[in-house]
Amino acid sequence: MDEAVADIFGYHALQLGVPELEGLRANRMPHQWLALEDVQNHGGRVMGAGAALLCDFSALPFSANSMDLVVLPHTLELSANPHATLREVERVLVPEGRVVICGLNPISLWGLRQQRGHLYRRFGRGNLFLPNCGEFIAYWRLQDWLRLLGFEVELGQFGCYRPAVTSDKWLQRFEWMDRVGPRWWPILGAAYFLVAVKRVRGIRLLGPAWKTVPVRAGKVVSVASRTRDF
Repeated sequence: MDEAVADIFGYHALQLGVPELEGLRANRMPHQWLALEDVQNHGGRVMGAGAALLCDFSALPFSANSMDLVVLPHTLELSANPHATLREVERVLVPEGRVVICGLNPISLWGLRQQRGHLYRRFGRGNLFLPNCGEFIAYWRLQDWLRLLGFEVELGQFGCYRPAVTSDKWLQRFEWMDRVGPRWWPILGAAYFLVAVKRVRGIRLLGPAWKTVPVRAGKVVSVASRTRDF
């Protein structure tokens, strides 16, 4: 996240949700905002910021074309209406503005363990590996949503190829999977990350008129006329 936002320039940046992940800390925009839907879920305090906006993500209190950067750290999968949230992000972003999104991949070892946990819970057995507070959105599905809204994906990456284990010992044993995963099963990482640009078709930036076309003076033309004597 730090590498992605460090070189994105502008004046206004916004992060939606999950204040524990300080997505804008490496960005240098002078005006940065943090918006939350429910402060109580974070113990009434906001990490890395003195205050936050409390608002509905499907109705952000910003005018259209006012933000240069919007960061969504697991925001869509925790949102009750991810489509409306993404549409609102498109509204507040300026043309050529960027949105940075990270999420959990349902088509991964972590996703499979979470699905198994849901199945076992129906029979009153087992626990979930990840929090039960949202729906995982597949990477390709998210790409389709972005295209429909006029975004163009600039960067997409996967990570976390180790299986869903909680023991440090087993995490170390499966460390090799993070090294070979990007090559052998690149789209099966447990987490994904993408950067998309808002494209507005038909808009052309007009530069200054460096050259002016001189106005040509009319050329004097002599007109011969014949007069008739009466």
